[in-house]
Amino acid sequence: QGGFRRAPGAVFVARARAMGINNSHPRGDAALIDGKAIAAAIREEIKAEVDALKKAHDGRAPGLAVVIVGARKDSQTYVRMKRKACEEVGIVSFHKELPETATEEEVLDVVRGFNADNACHGILVQLPLPKHMNEERVLAEISLEKDVDGFHPENIGKLAMKGHEPLFVPCTPKGCIELLKRSGVELAGKNAVVVGRSNIVGMPAALLLMKADCTVTVVHSKTKDPRRICREADVVVAACGSAEMVKRDWIKPGAVIIDVGTNGVDDPTKKAGYRLVGDVDFENVKKVASQITPVPGGVGPMTICMLLSNTLESGKRAFAS
Repeated sequence: QGGFRRAPGAVFVARARAMGINNSHPRGDAALIDGKAIAAAIREEIKAEVDALKKAHDGRAPGLAVVIVGARKDSQTYVRMKRKACEEVGIVSFHKELPETATEEEVLDVVRGFNADNACHGILVQLPLPKHMNEERVLAEISLEKDVDGFHPENIGKLAMKGHEPLFVPCTPKGCIELLKRSGVELAGKNAVVVGRSNIVGMPAALLLMKADCTVTVVHSKTKDPRRICREADVVVAACGSAEMVKRDWIKPGAVIIDVGTNGVDDPTKKAGYRLVGDVDFENVKKVASQITPVPGGVGPMTICMLLSNTLESGKRAFAS
């Protein structure tokens, strides 16, 4: 998956180590999987491919449309980050902002307009939508060929089927797999545990790990003895949305940890009054794991990066046809 050329994992690891990235600590703690560094390398690859597309197609570039409804500060910040990321790699950014009071039909009309726009190759509706709107209906309106978030039922269905490939894979799970591959982690035949079963991360991450020939177990809120199950894993993807839930005694020595969580915990020493932590007890788990993503700076930078990758892939398909 993905619209960029992938450097072999071992090559990237060697490069990263030469730059002082991904080094283990002197005490023998886990090596850090540096999402910022890996995302920066991928963005350079995407930029090179976008530049090549422009040269081959009279200056035309892939285009990404973002639709935002309401004035949530977190959503607006995320949308600004997406527009900036598009600009940096040469992807054209379209933007439509609607008030909180907009009707569902008005949002659907905006989506339909971008569906019909040949300059737009990806459409993203920023969630959550206001409570008076049916998110499922709005997301289903996005053309399958422009579903760069990867949430269209047909894309998810193909992800679940052996021998089928979706047009797009959800961005955060795709980023998790890319982190593992670019960090030299061999997945085939390994035991993998995904903690969490959300439609956005947990379930698609489990499906992607199965496609990579892992033996996959999903741990969720009704699982009996999640600690025992996690201790059998060679790879743990923590995506449960619970601060530092995965403890040191849940982890087999040498396991690789991908921490998707972003949780705020009170910290009076910080200017904001809180600090960000993942779903993994990082300070203690790093003492037994072989590789681990930090929070922040691990999975986070990869999500927007994979959105750019999906948009590039969509643009390449459109130009080819």
